[in-house]
Amino acid sequence: MGGPPSSKQPSQQNRFIQRFSGMGRFSLVWCGQVVTLIGNSVLRFSLVIQAWTVDHQVTQVVALSLCALLPQMLLSPTAGAIVDRFRKRTALQLADLGGLVAVAAMTAVYFLGDLHLWQVYVTVALLGAAAAFQFPALSSAVPLLVGKEQLQRANGLLATAKSVADVGGPALAGLLVVTGGLGVVLWIDLLSFAVALLTVRLVRMDGDEPGEAGTRKRLGADSLEGLRYLFAQPSLRGLILVFFTVNLVMVFGFAVVQPMILARTGSDVSALASVNAGIGAGGIAGGLLLAAWGGPKNRVLGMMLGVVGMCVSAQIATAVVHGVVAWTAAMLVGAMIMPIVNGSMQSIIQTKVPKDRQGRVFGAVMFVSQISSPVAMAFSGPLADQVFEPQAATGTGLAGLLRPLVGTGPGSGMAAMLFIAGLLGAGAALWGLARRAVRHIDVLTPDLEKQPAGG
Repeated sequence: MGGPPSSKQPSQQNRFIQRFSGMGRFSLVWCGQVVTLIGNSVLRFSLVIQAWTVDHQVTQVVALSLCALLPQMLLSPTAGAIVDRFRKRTALQLADLGGLVAVAAMTAVYFLGDLHLWQVYVTVALLGAAAAFQFPALSSAVPLLVGKEQLQRANGLLATAKSVADVGGPALAGLLVVTGGLGVVLWIDLLSFAVALLTVRLVRMDGDEPGEAGTRKRLGADSLEGLRYLFAQPSLRGLILVFFTVNLVMVFGFAVVQPMILARTGSDVSALASVNAGIGAGGIAGGLLLAAWGGPKNRVLGMMLGVVGMCVSAQIATAVVHGVVAWTAAMLVGAMIMPIVNGSMQSIIQTKVPKDRQGRVFGAVMFVSQISSPVAMAFSGPLADQVFEPQAATGTGLAGLLRPLVGTGPGSGMAAMLFIAGLLGAGAALWGLARRAVRHIDVLTPDLEKQPAGG
C-alpha cells in the first residue's frame, strides 16, 4: 500500500520556480539574444572557413579576428555614450538592426555572385561595430527587466547564451557549410536578427527613458564619461584596475594554451577539440549554476575568489598536469567559474551606477577589458617562441626554474608562461581583496535605490 503523497518534491519545485519569478520579460528578450548569438557564431565560423579556403593562409583568419575585435573595442566608449542618449529598448533594436543591415548587404552581394574577401572583412568589422552597441545596451537594459535580487541570475543566463553560441556555432557552421553552403548560413543569420528585433519590440521596459538633453556633452567628451566615472569612484577604480590586470595576464596565458596542448600531444587535433569542448561545457554549466543559485551575496568577495579559482584551475593546474583528461577537467572548472566572476562584475555596475550613465560605463568596461587582449596576444607569441621555449629546451631562465613543476619537452616553455600568468592573476585578485576601497565597496559605494520589479 502506498502512503500519502509527499509534499517535499512539489515544495522544492515551487522554490525553484520562485527563484525565477518576475523574469518573464527578460526571458523573452533572452530567447531572442540566444537565437542571434548562435546565428552570429555560425556566420563567424563559416566566414573563417571561407577565408581559409581562399588560399589557406593563417593571415586571412587572423585578419578576420582583428576586424571583429578592433571596431568593437575602439567604438565601445562612444557606443556607450550614444546608448545613453536613447531609450535602452531603442538602442538595443538599433544595434540588432545594424547587424541585420550588414548581413543583408553581404547576402545580396553573395547571391549576385560577386563576393570578395575584402567585403567579408568589411561585414565582420560592421558586425563588430554593432556588437559595440549591443553589449552596453543589453547590459544596461537588464535592470529595467528584472528586480535587483534577480540581476545575477539574469547575467548568468546571458553568460549561458554566449557559451551555447560559442559551442554550438562552430558545429552548426561546419554542418551547414557542407550541406547548404554560405548562402544558407547568411539566411539563418538574417532570420536570427529578425527574431531578436521582434522579441525586444514586444517587451516593455520600466523606467526606460532617454538621457536628458540638458546633461549631454559633445559626443567626444561624453565618450570618455564612462571612464571618468569609473576612475572618480575609489571603489570602482580599484575594481576596474583589478579587472584590467586579471584580463591582461589571463589572455597572456590563454593565448598559449592551444599551441601548448598541440606541442605536448604531437599536434593531436582531437586532444585540442576535447579541451575546447570542456571549456564550452564549463561555460554553459557555470552560467546555469549562476542562474539557479543567484550568485554570491558578497559580490566582490565572490568575484575575487572566483578569479583565484579560475587562475588556479585553468592556468596553474593546466600548466602542471599532463594528459587530455586532466587538461579538459582543469579548463572545464575554470570556465565554469568565469560566468560567476563576470556576472558579479556586471551586477555591481548595474546596482551602483545611475541608469542614465550605465551605457557609458558598460562601454568603458568593455574597452578596458578588450584593450588587454591585443596587448597580451602581441607579446605572448614572441615570448613563447623566442624566450620561454628556448629556455625550457636548455633548462635556463624562468622556464628552467619551473621545470620540476611544468616538466620538460615541447610545450613546457609555454606551460611555464601559463603557470606564471596564473600566479599573477591570482595575486592581482588577492591584492584587490586586500584593498579596503574594493573589499568594502558596498559600504563605501552603496547600491542605488531598489530596481523596479520585473514581470
